[in-house]
Amino acid sequence: MAWSSVARRIHSAVAGKLASRIHPNHSKITANPARSLSLIRDTMNRREFTKYLTAVVPFTYTPGLWANREEPEIAFTFDDPKTDGGAGLSWQEINERMLRSLAKHNLKTVLFVTGKRVDSDVGRQLVAAWDQSGHAIGNHSYSHLFFNHPEVTLAQFETDVVKNEPLTRAYSHFLRLFRYPYFKEGETLEKRNGMRSYLQQQNYRIGRATIDASDWAISARLENCVKSNPKAKLDGYREFFLRHIWERSQFYDSLARRVLKQPVRHTLVLHHNPLNALFLDDLISMFLEKRWQPIDAKLAFSDPVYDLNPDILPAGESLIWALAKETGRFENELRYPGEDDVYENPKMNALKL
Repeated sequence: MAWSSVARRIHSAVAGKLASRIHPNHSKITANPARSLSLIRDTMNRREFTKYLTAVVPFTYTPGLWANREEPEIAFTFDDPKTDGGAGLSWQEINERMLRSLAKHNLKTVLFVTGKRVDSDVGRQLVAAWDQSGHAIGNHSYSHLFFNHPEVTLAQFETDVVKNEPLTRAYSHFLRLFRYPYFKEGETLEKRNGMRSYLQQQNYRIGRATIDASDWAISARLENCVKSNPKAKLDGYREFFLRHIWERSQFYDSLARRVLKQPVRHTLVLHHNPLNALFLDDLISMFLEKRWQPIDAKLAFSDPVYDLNPDILPAGESLIWALAKETGRFENELRYPGEDDVYENPKMNALKL
């Protein structure tokens, strides 16, 4: 979609309340939509402009809408905060390091909370630190059940989502986003559609990620290494982590452009763990060096692509993986599961990590 077409769609909103709020010379806004859009863009930085544009364009998936993005955009999201600590770091140190890295780069994320891991006074302190830093708090269920297991029923899974709410909804930055544990959305039509309907009734959006990865597997190796040798050098884990995330990001970005014929605002799934406590700053810096633009998670989730519901069974995996699977055109590129330690462990074994 050309900019002139976008301008026509939003001109009525821009020329009124929006234009008067964000453009000091709003009296110059004319009946020419392209000129209106140009005047507004000239006064705003890229992030501000896309944020306001998102506010006025309806949530309809429109091919080509974001086709003029110069750089891929990526948001960082985090699952499973816990009070265990690891790799010689306390949970407080893990929390502080991760929050400090995000603050350094002026980024906001979504922390997807699994209730059983923080159902304690110290657990609530952990989550509160993220909330107080302005990060959104999402629902990741209470028990982290594997929904695609035949013995996990729809009713059981629904109850587990509600059980988690006392540990999430009290925070001022609670966001009604639900992320399925393991990215598994149901192995039968009844469970898949039933859960999607239930989440909609409860006013939840699904907090899928476009880029899946296995940082948790790398962190487990790192933690075992430090447990065996507290003075071990960790450079190899850092290098493997950065390379792994970059490779998966390139794969899913390429897949998204081929499936959707346009870029998306990516969300990367990571975890609250020692690996990210040590190397999150390096990871964000890597994306900047490679000319990817880190953005806030809420801005990423405003991309209409996150409202799509792929029609596949078993349901789940990365959103981009699922959309590619739905087309039936990428079978030679899609492994199942999309990401797992079985793919990364042999590589780490070869490197003696």
